[in-house]
Amino acid sequence: MTAEAPTPVGALTLDTRLTGVLGGRTAQSFERAFGYRTVGDLLAHYPRRYAMRGELTALESLPLDENVTIVAEVLEVTERSMRQRKGSIVEAKISDGTGILTLTFFNQKWRANELRPGRQGVFAGKVGAYKGVRQLAHPDYELFDEIVDAASPEAKRWAEAPIPIYPATSTIASWQVQKTIALVLEGLGPIDDPIPSDVRSARSLLAHRDALARIHRPDREADWKAARRTLRFTEAFVLQTALLQRRAELRTRETTARRPAERGFLARFDAALPFPLTGDQTAVGDEIAHDLAEPVPMNRLVQGEVGSGKTLVALRAMLAVADSGGQSALLAPTEVLAAQHLRSIAKVLGPDLAAELVPTLITGQLPAAERRRALLRAAAGQSRIVVGTHALIGDRVSFADLGLVVVDEQHRFGVDQREALRLKGEHPPHVLVLTATPIPRTVAMTVFGDLDVSTIRELPAGRAGIESHVVPLALKPGWRSRVWERLAEEVGLGRQGFVVCPAIDPAHAEQGDELAPEGAGGPAGSGGPAGSGGPAGSADAPADAVPEASVSTVLAELRAHPRFAHLRVEPLHGRMAADEKDALMRAFAAGEIDVLVATTVIEVGVDVPNASAMVVLDADRFGVSQLHQLRGRVGRGSVPGLCLLVTRATPGSVALQRVEAVAATLDGFELARVDLELRQEGDVLGSSQSGGRSSLKLLRVVRDGDLIADARDLAREVVDADPALAEHAALAAAVRRRLDDETGGFLNKG
Repeated sequence: MTAEAPTPVGALTLDTRLTGVLGGRTAQSFERAFGYRTVGDLLAHYPRRYAMRGELTALESLPLDENVTIVAEVLEVTERSMRQRKGSIVEAKISDGTGILTLTFFNQKWRANELRPGRQGVFAGKVGAYKGVRQLAHPDYELFDEIVDAASPEAKRWAEAPIPIYPATSTIASWQVQKTIALVLEGLGPIDDPIPSDVRSARSLLAHRDALARIHRPDREADWKAARRTLRFTEAFVLQTALLQRRAELRTRETTARRPAERGFLARFDAALPFPLTGDQTAVGDEIAHDLAEPVPMNRLVQGEVGSGKTLVALRAMLAVADSGGQSALLAPTEVLAAQHLRSIAKVLGPDLAAELVPTLITGQLPAAERRRALLRAAAGQSRIVVGTHALIGDRVSFADLGLVVVDEQHRFGVDQREALRLKGEHPPHVLVLTATPIPRTVAMTVFGDLDVSTIRELPAGRAGIESHVVPLALKPGWRSRVWERLAEEVGLGRQGFVVCPAIDPAHAEQGDELAPEGAGGPAGSGGPAGSGGPAGSADAPADAVPEASVSTVLAELRAHPRFAHLRVEPLHGRMAADEKDALMRAFAAGEIDVLVATTVIEVGVDVPNASAMVVLDADRFGVSQLHQLRGRVGRGSVPGLCLLVTRATPGSVALQRVEAVAATLDGFELARVDLELRQEGDVLGSSQSGGRSSLKLLRVVRDGDLIADARDLAREVVDADPALAEHAALAAAVRRRLDDETGGFLNKG
């Protein structure tokens, strides 16, 4: 690697703390707003778009109640006294040449002297409306410099230079970010390039420092485009290097190989199965068996369609571990799901195997005496299969010989929880991660690049299928009554149904029972205006939206409905006690309850073959993957399923497109692709994986699949030749810098 010139004394590096550059108060503001602590953090805050001084913004298309940053020209300024109280109002009309937006300032007369007609600038604030006219109340703004000699070369360069528009907050405006970054760039010394020089040359990439300068201070459009191309590749290369380093490090560890006995638990279980395994179950089972038989820890992700039999595949792995004398721990995200897993495992094992393997439940809400017995069975090795929630991670839980950790719906768990359970093994246990959220190839390569990935697409034979329909209340408000009629008809045929609401009662959204549910199916896109993230569909909701459906109000409505007067309708949500939830699920599975009005606690793992109807109220409040999971609770047996997705989302909105996409197909892998395209994902290693802030900056896994694959191939060559990156110091530093502490923990802990 070519060495850079020595760093001048006092020059800033990417690791320089912002407190020493900006001063304590400003540095604290940036840390509070964005989490940034170093120069490298700040310089990775890239513009989300660029404006030109001669290209104004389409004001008529600005969305209400969203924070925006726009370029516009002042048309006129007026000042008047307030009618009801003392003081004055300054109003300035700005324009893009077609539409007009009003800026309103209270008791700030001096604004009239600044905002003179003809001045152009950047304006930022939340779009509101007063008497039907769009306005920004007390916006921030930065007016462009007035060039005296408009014909000078300086004026020409000034006029043609793109204006970077940054992701901003209510406390730090875009131009404040711009000025701060300009200050940092002025003092930045030489930077070693994380991309090897031969790779950089072969792909016509800029030097790293040059790319940073051009993306933040471009003289023309070609500058920031070349910089973005370089930094996008750099991001992919550094991330893939981190994942491949993790993969290589895992393969240096030693553990106990786990092989099934000739006439052991697994052989007896397979012989007693009343149905054949699907082809995919067999193939994935063989991959897992091969991993378990090796003296290095397995780290495998099994993704599968809803109802494809992932748990059965995992159980066969547990039996192979039990044959070798080891124990398995199954980590489930909720009390309901953990109890459901235990019942299903005991049932499918049959009385003889269950008596020998002693499957045991450990959760935080077990009665004290029962918990003590469960802890003793796990510690003594009597229980070969232990199922639990995050209570398994507690200090009092120990194992005689933990050989396998199975993590169900891994997106529900944080880094420390997975790591604490893994450390309970005397030797590193094998790890099997299950997810029913299908993952496109590029996401698997980007998020789970350190794991081997297996896929189960094939569904067991005999499923009756599911019909899905959108109920668009914005267009057909009268259809809500027909939803209840249709649900009653299903129950009248001797079947059962679910009604899912996004909230427990009008004042409380569901937060799961032990861990928060997935929510909107993933982070909102990062490419939109500041403040545009949030619940799925929230950006499309009108300001006077009807309160979201809740378990308490819908329960009361159904119990008062004539068609449900003689039916058994019960609630289920995360604030209930564990034994109450378990009793309700047992009663529902036994057919003693006709309709469950629930939150997303029934999202995964609930298996009641007689359940045929799924009604999801305010379906636009959920993400695509979550709706697909909820739908998968019905149609699991010979009874055909019906899913009604009820939504108030407006026609043409992205929220309605999401709901319509779910209704259009049962293919979870196709839905995963559509979901990414609609969301334009911006966070892959962030909160959904690690709780950290490591969202992808410039990479988009839908768009950049080929680039990610190319970067992975090149990173593999580097890591294979130099696993510790001893000869690639700049790349090693970039890997460390790119991943914050929590995400680094995610990669290092698995």
